[in-house]
Amino acid sequence: MSRTRYRMRTPSTGREIIIEAEPDEIYVDRDTGEELEVLGKVIPLPPSTSRLPFAVENLRFCNWCDQMAQIDLNDCPTCGRRMAPLNT
Repeated sequence: MSRTRYRMRTPSTGREIIIEAEPDEIYVDRDTGEELEVLGKVIPLPPSTSRLPFAVENLRFCNWCDQMAQIDLNDCPTCGRRMAPLNT
């Protein structure tokens, strides 16, 4: 049985990681030593057999910070800036 995966962020840098985490554990960033903040659970949730957090077709790169974001968002979840319109 797989554990629940969480999306976590380093507050000072905005760097995000996805890890299988335990509820009462404290996780720290390996580069800065800061405590990671939990952003949310990663879907699909167990008992799904999929290990992909998002389908590639539903992601795009932010034109400001070059981090991946969901295609349906207007503002980047990493840097908070407005992303450029999609080319359709």
